[in-house]
Parts: sequence; C-alpha cells; structure tokens
Amino acid sequence: MSESNELNTLSSRFRGFYPVVIDVETAGFDAKTNALLEIAAVTLKMDDNGWLEKDETLYFHVEPFVNSVLQPEALAFNGIDPNNPLRGAVSEYEALHAIFKLVRKGVKDQSCNRAIMVAHNATFDLNFMNAAAERASLKRNPFHPFVTFDTAALSGLALGQTVLAKACTTAGIAFDNTQAHSALYDTLQTADLFCELVNRWKRLGGWPLPGSAEDQQQA
Repeated sequence: MSESNELNTLSSRFRGFYPVVIDVETAGFDAKTNALLEIAAVTLKMDDNGWLEKDETLYFHVEPFVNSVLQPEALAFNGIDPNNPLRGAVSEYEALHAIFKLVRKGVKDQSCNRAIMVAHNATFDLNFMNAAAERASLKRNPFHPFVTFDTAALSGLALGQTVLAKACTTAGIAFDNTQAHSALYDTLQTADLFCELVNRWKRLGGWPLPGSAEDQQQA
C-alpha cells in the first residue's frame, strides 16, 4: 500500500483506534445501580478516498440486571417499559458479548490496535457499558477504558451546538425528535454526525495533515 493510500485507513486516521458509535438507554443516571435497558453499536469504515461512513449495526433491548433500580422519571423520559414481553430483551452478557465480538473483528480487519467509543456525552455511555461488562464478567472488553470521541464536544467546536438534535440539524442531517431516545435511532444519528464532522475536516483541508505524502502530491 502506498503512503498516500495508507492515510485513507481507519488505523492511520485515528492513531490506531477503531471508532465504534455507541448509545445506551437506561433507567437512571447511576451506572452501578440503574439498569441498562437498550444498547446499539454502529461500526465505521473508510472508502478508498478516505471518506468515513457507517458500516455494521447491532441493537439490543436489555433485561434489567437483578436488583437494579428503575427510576420512574427515566422510564417516562425514554418511554421504555422494561416489563413488556414484546421487547425481546436479552441479558447484558448476550448483548455485550455480541457487540464486543463484532468490534474485535473490526479491530483486527482494519489493522487497528484498540476500539474507541464514539458517543454523544460519551462518559455516560462508557460508564454504563463498562459497568455492564463488569457485571457480565466480560474480560475481553475491546474498548479503551476511558478515552472517547465525544460528539457533543466535537460539535461544540465545529458547529456551535452541543445538543444532538441541534448539532445534526446544523450539520444538515435530518433529525426526527419523535424517534429520539431510542438507542438505535440515536446511535445512527450520532454515527452520521461523527462521519460528517470527520469528513468536513477533510473537505476543509485539515486531513491529510500538512506534510503528508498526499498533501505534497496535491501541492
């Protein structure tokens, strides 16, 4: 692979990190005591010209863990009924095992070193995912334990907005508020937003970095 083409890879673009977009819906704000109720993951890929786009998607309704606390205010906000048998919910282990398996494959296939979570207000999602992984005794967590790409911060810089719906709208991405607070919908929108932010930086000339082989060829 030429140096120019090497720049158009996930492993080169993010210092060996494999970005995966995650969103969770929960029964409160405390990752240790409140239940994880939904989780979705979207992997990303680059085309031959280095443009970032969505790849694969996984989505799960999750059973509340034993003795978890379900805050009524949180359930009213996200509209989830944890006791609805039609949810088709799975255990935390089943959901995260499937997501981690997909992510580990992506890390290997893309010659990356480790996965990194992309999320809107990412600390919240990372804390819930890590707490669930610990409860499920999943030792091979492919994600960095504390480093994230937070689209709220990135959108504040690039778009002047930090709320997901407003950031998407400002970026020219349609956002349906009636579908918001579903882990699947919010993850797909966050993935579109992250791709747009990364690709916009490329369109503005910020990537490849000045001095790179591709930059010199275009000079």
